[in-house]
Amino acid sequence: IVYRNPAADVERKPAKKKLLRLPNRSQFAAIVAYIRRQPGWGRIAGDLVEGLAYSGMRVGESRRLTWSHLDFEKGLTVIPGEKTENAPRIVPMTADFRRLVEQIKGDTTPDPNARVFRAKECRGSLASACKEVGVPKLNHHDLRHLFATTCIESGVDVPTVALWLGHADGGAPGRGAYARGGD
Repeated sequence: IVYRNPAADVERKPAKKKLLRLPNRSQFAAIVAYIRRQPGWGRIAGDLVEGLAYSGMRVGESRRLTWSHLDFEKGLTVIPGEKTENAPRIVPMTADFRRLVEQIKGDTTPDPNARVFRAKECRGSLASACKEVGVPKLNHHDLRHLFATTCIESGVDVPTVALWLGHADGGAPGRGAYARGGD
């Protein structure tokens, strides 16, 4: 029986912080255009990429988003959180997000319980598109950072963006480093 923690004297290494190198608007548009041109699931994957970037949702939240979560009259989205019981939050629809979901909806009246985004993930599409466009590889979570950065660049204060993202810390400093390409 070992009564002492054998790792007690091991020095902890600080976690590496990823320097985010986010695409600028024209690079993001090129990424989406490349994905949408792909045969098969291209359009559906493109919908998810744009949806994540325009709403700040986590990919798991996008899987749970149904048409009943969208209030077009008030311009609000109820994002069904996934991390805690208090995670669901109400976020205003950005103009780009509204345009996207109206395009997905088309002239139909979708079942309120049907999922808005048909794709469950878009890692491969994102990786291929980033390589083609010549920007650093993005993942699902990077699209959340892109949303936050775009909001802040548009003049939305950090505590409001943190609230929209569902951050419990209110946007405390030191949560990450951001760098975005020039427009």
